Amino acid sequence: MKALLSKRFFTEAKTRSWCFNAPIFCLVLGGCTVSPQLATQNEVRDRVAADTAKMFENQEAISGPITLDEALARALKYNLDFRLKNMESALALGLNELSKFDMLPRVLASAGYSQRNNDSGGSSYGIEDGLESLRPSSSQEKSYHTESIEFSWNSLDFGVSYYRARQQADQYLIAEERRRKVVQGLFQDVRASYWRALGAQRLEQKVTTTIAKIERAIDQSTEAQAQQIIAPVTALNYQRALLDAAYMLNKRRQDLAYAKSELAALMNVPAGVTFSLADTQEHTLPAAPNNINQLEEMALLQRPELREEDFRKRITADETRKQILSMFPAINLNYGLYQDSNKYLYNNEWSQGGISLSWNLMKLASIPSLNDSREEQEKADTARRMALSMAILTQVRISVERYRLAASEFNLADKATDVDHRLSQYARDALSSKMDSELEVIRTEAKALLGDYQRANAYANSQIAFGRLYNTLGFDPLPYDGDNLDLAQLTTLISEHRTQLQTNSFSLKSHLFGHQANVSIRVHGIDDPVLKNSMTEQLVTMLERNNIKVDQAVGIPLTFSLSRNNMNGLQKALWVVKMDSENNSNSVEYETTLPQNARASTYEASLLAAASASLPSARTWLSQSLPTTQLSAQSVEM
Repeated sequence: MKALLSKRFFTEAKTRSWCFNAPIFCLVLGGCTVSPQLATQNEVRDRVAADTAKMFENQEAISGPITLDEALARALKYNLDFRLKNMESALALGLNELSKFDMLPRVLASAGYSQRNNDSGGSSYGIEDGLESLRPSSSQEKSYHTESIEFSWNSLDFGVSYYRARQQADQYLIAEERRRKVVQGLFQDVRASYWRALGAQRLEQKVTTTIAKIERAIDQSTEAQAQQIIAPVTALNYQRALLDAAYMLNKRRQDLAYAKSELAALMNVPAGVTFSLADTQEHTLPAAPNNINQLEEMALLQRPELREEDFRKRITADETRKQILSMFPAINLNYGLYQDSNKYLYNNEWSQGGISLSWNLMKLASIPSLNDSREEQEKADTARRMALSMAILTQVRISVERYRLAASEFNLADKATDVDHRLSQYARDALSSKMDSELEVIRTEAKALLGDYQRANAYANSQIAFGRLYNTLGFDPLPYDGDNLDLAQLTTLISEHRTQLQTNSFSLKSHLFGHQANVSIRVHGIDDPVLKNSMTEQLVTMLERNNIKVDQAVGIPLTFSLSRNNMNGLQKALWVVKMDSENNSNSVEYETTLPQNARASTYEASLLAAASASLPSARTWLSQSLPTTQLSAQSVEM
């Protein structure tokens, strides 16, 4: 009998050992079989195909010559680097939202099941008399399950999470400043590439024709030299002059022609897609500003790099507060509801709570080191910010001087081009039958064309210098974020803002130090009060969904007025959208055709369509109504 029990015990032990070791053996065996796997050719091809498709998806096709405003809009919507910055900003915003949940108390729900092959329990002995009870007993079933929900809150965890959430919010603001910087640089690059590419496009046909003339003239001079019509030295001198002109023309053409490829990359144009540029009218270049001190002040207020440093300073301060907070005692509160299916328990359901206090006294010894570290960090932040400020002040002065020199260079190139064209015209008018006269005409034409290239390049450099000066001051190329606009609306917004910039020159406004103004809705031309209230409510919902706040009490009046004109069983409905602010009054119109006896829902739909169409204009009007820090046109002479 004893041998049978021993065998049974050995068998059970062996079974238990196998059950315990089998999973470990499988894991070890599986780990030994892992080896590096190279990506297959099909996997790489699939990845390339998928990436290529995603690079150009959801892009509007190019349907005509591209204006500067459309080029800027396409770069803003489709440029991959800018998309990446948008995603980083969205990621920072998501992390900011996520960090807020760390401040909440912890609520843990748990459930479990336990089973064993024999009973637990054992004998016991008396504490006072030391007598042992030899009768084994157990108060636990072989199998049972438990459920619980526990609430806990720690004061230090809450404090640290609070400051961590503040730091994450500042990280989001840093990401937004970096996105601003990318937008400014992107617009600057597009402006530079566009004007260079446009100059090359304007002169391409002339260059091709002139180079063909030069080649024919060289052949003619070679033939005339062979027939001894002109002296060899004269022929060679003219050939050398013509070859020099052709070389310079080709060099200038190459310098400007590369700009179109750069522009295509900035707009994320797919490979193989050809496009042309609209012959944009050249704007008169404003004079360089003279009040450098105010420009420097604006740059120090608005540059993304310095604003990023401001946020970093706040992050450093919160990091210090977190370290100080960790030195305080921690209060921990907990409360839970529990349930156990064990039938031997007297109470299978119970609640339990408690409070505890803990304090790591050793942390107090780090206070001197913490203070020294904080002071050194503040000194480093201040030194870095001062160095960056000095660099920005230098950039402002250099940008002003560079723009002044670029504008002066363009004026000289413009005058030189005029003289070259007049000389070319004079040579054509004085053309005789002599070979040297014809060669002189071609040479002067080539020189005049070279002057056109120099003028186009000088004008492009002036526009680049103007945009660089504008970016150096830290001004945004757009009055507000245009993420929700389609390509046509974004192009219109950029055109309006760029026209205002070109008109007002350096009468600059800062939109960084105030929130967008609120509006109050007014609907006119609707007699039914119920329909009028319904329209107003729908407008409020639509505007706030597009981040325009509505305050019916103190907001800027935004009026929607309806007028109707009946004709041939239909009615022409004209909505006039008007905004009256302290500084100016603006309005746009939206016209549509409605049935003679249109239902109320039809009028509501037409109103929402008018509001949607006027949304970019309303945003611009609101941006012009912001509290601004402004350089007056009188103090900044142009």
